[in-house]
Amino acid sequence: MNILIEIIGWIGAVLIVGAYSLNIYGVWKTHSLKYIAANFFGGLFFVIHTFVHHAYPSMIVNIIWVFIAMFALLKNKS
Repeated sequence: MNILIEIIGWIGAVLIVGAYSLNIYGVWKTHSLKYIAANFFGGLFFVIHTFVHHAYPSMIVNIIWVFIAMFALLKNKS
């Protein structure tokens, strides 16, 4: 179980940092579905990881991150 949680954490990190770098270099636009989805799933994976490790302040930040991405996804569908 611990290795699965660590893998989830690393995937979350790659998704968020990868999306950020692709955005900075102009590959993904801020409002693109790929960018928002990567942030949503990256944040969600971080929530799982930080919850298991009892890192509650980081967990709260990532819950907010997920909600921001979720609302952006919903807005993007409209």
